[in-house]
Amino acid sequence: MERPSMTRLLHPSVPAQPGGTPVASPIFQTSTYELPRSPVAAEIAAAVAPTGYYTRYGSPNAREAEVMLADLDGAEAALLVGSGMAAISAALLSNVRAGTEVVAQTSHYTAALTLLRTVLPSYGVDVLLVPQESIADAVSPSTGVVYVETPSNPTMALTDLAAVRAAAPHAIVVADNTFATPYNTRPIDFGVDLVVQSATKYLNGHSDVTAGVVTGSADLVARAWETARVLGPVCHPFEAWLLARGLRTFPLRMARHNTSGLAVARFLAGHPAVDAVHYPGLATHPQHDLARRQMAGHGGMLSFTVGSAEAAARVLGSTKLARNAVSLGGTETLITHPASLVFAHQSPAELAASGVDPALLRLSVGLEEPEDIIADLDQSLSTL
Repeated sequence: MERPSMTRLLHPSVPAQPGGTPVASPIFQTSTYELPRSPVAAEIAAAVAPTGYYTRYGSPNAREAEVMLADLDGAEAALLVGSGMAAISAALLSNVRAGTEVVAQTSHYTAALTLLRTVLPSYGVDVLLVPQESIADAVSPSTGVVYVETPSNPTMALTDLAAVRAAAPHAIVVADNTFATPYNTRPIDFGVDLVVQSATKYLNGHSDVTAGVVTGSADLVARAWETARVLGPVCHPFEAWLLARGLRTFPLRMARHNTSGLAVARFLAGHPAVDAVHYPGLATHPQHDLARRQMAGHGGMLSFTVGSAEAAARVLGSTKLARNAVSLGGTETLITHPASLVFAHQSPAELAASGVDPALLRLSVGLEEPEDIIADLDQSLSTL
């Protein structure tokens, strides 16, 4: 019996077939690409983010998503990476070195706080963390990078992007726009140099992808790509393909998140068991005027406090529609307890500095009927 030929198995001869071109982009599920046997191969290898060289450098699926993401942000270029933290890390590490002064908020996503408080200082970067409202005042002529997040996670506090840009004309300003999304805020329009987002959240919108994106000028994005090329936070072709598919419904989903988020926030603000609601779309939000200037809509993220940490645990344990899970921005409503679940790696002092109250719950309002979300919260709050 003739043994199977490994050579033929590895190099199957597949004849061309008649037919049209695919309407949906195919998934380029390959790690590497055969290159031309000419000097063109060296040009491809030396290019920034080539799409047909090696998937750690880029892929056709990543490029399609990057074109869409750059357009959403009004940016020259975009870099797609494997997570929101990979985007934040690439944006910051590509613009700092020992002795660089970074000014940032005390209120940031938990892993970003670890990067700012621990990782960057270990490499000799000088990081100054100040209250969110003090960012513009803390900037000095020696400041090299300003890093902000607006609205912040989970307190929903805003940073005045135009004021920060005016106060730091010579610094590189990086803004995390995950909560607002480009549907509601385009930081580049306010002079921000680089925008970072967790594409895991609203941009993809279906809780089935982990990805991140950096957008900005072509030069700064190329610099971030060089850092990502070395560190290797790849967004693989299938995840990039899923993200591009999710982006096609992004405006439709965000319109619903905006209207439902406001409806739920208004309900919670009027409930006797709720002590405070943090949502920029409410007139009672202390920065509502800034929200009206800086945001076209206010999204589906909000947080609220009840009487105590024990009361928060009771509400969390009583929801039936809202699911107890971290992350956000998907089709389903998610509720979580930031102090114990999202910010588990921060100390009590760091939690206090970030404004994370043990009695606070964070809600990602999904695409269900808003009256169903409200009914679920109402029955859960009735347990208090």
